[in-house]
Amino acid sequence: MKMKEYFNDLINHAIDIKASDIYIFPAGDNFNIKMHTNVRILEHSVIDSSFSKTLLNYCKYISNMAISENRRPQIGSFVYKLDSQKYYLRFSSVSNFSNKESMVIRIIYSIEDSDLSYADYNNLISLKKRFYKGGMILFAGPTGSGKTTSAYKLAKSISPKKIIMTIEDPVEIIEDEFLQLQVNDSANMGYDELIKVGLRHRPDIFIIGEIRDTRTANAAIRAALSGHLVISTIHANNKNGVINRLKQLNVDSSDINHAINTVVYQKLVNDKDGNMTAYMDINEE
Repeated sequence: MKMKEYFNDLINHAIDIKASDIYIFPAGDNFNIKMHTNVRILEHSVIDSSFSKTLLNYCKYISNMAISENRRPQIGSFVYKLDSQKYYLRFSSVSNFSNKESMVIRIIYSIEDSDLSYADYNNLISLKKRFYKGGMILFAGPTGSGKTTSAYKLAKSISPKKIIMTIEDPVEIIEDEFLQLQVNDSANMGYDELIKVGLRHRPDIFIIGEIRDTRTANAAIRAALSGHLVISTIHANNKNGVINRLKQLNVDSSDINHAINTVVYQKLVNDKDGNMTAYMDINEE
């Protein structure tokens, strides 16, 4: 089988099972290929070192990475087409202690491709009403629980009437109706800088990928206090921990009280049929 055909089969299968990531990792003398879905990590196949090197070189070639470089970390991207639908692939490579190279391929879907279901759709209706209030809506919850998907779904439901800008690191969902910016640290365009640039475009809604540090937290709060609706995610173990996390990031308590609109803790749970569904615990401030 030609490498292009193998690669296409690999990506097609990942898309078919809605995998978010494909892992190509060294394991002894061979390489394991695994796929990450919202539910679990699935074993796909085991390939030998010679075949894996050809596969990695092909991935580097199509994503404009340096084929001869296998020591330093690299990133690349590629637009993959399947049945007239575009999927954006992000490649990341790095070598381990014994100079064996590994790669992760992230598949970025459009919001229409999301099959995330909700335990109680009344929560979505309630949140949509909160969108018109302004301020900041924060999502917390485990990795892979669909926080960004929920933010996009809600924003898209009112997008014909609003200008929506996203700032992410990296972009996780493709949405043509939004103006999507991506953090580029090498060009000194972090969250803080992009929020400042974004304010000049006067969007109605900011979607900020994740609040990770003090600068991003304070920039997001300032945007919310200036009259914009800001939607973001933050690491916290429950909805009550969100405010504490902002305080840990040195955000002024008064600014928090004036800026926060709603806090949502979202996680995936099994429904009565055993399927994964999103459960929201909402705290309206």
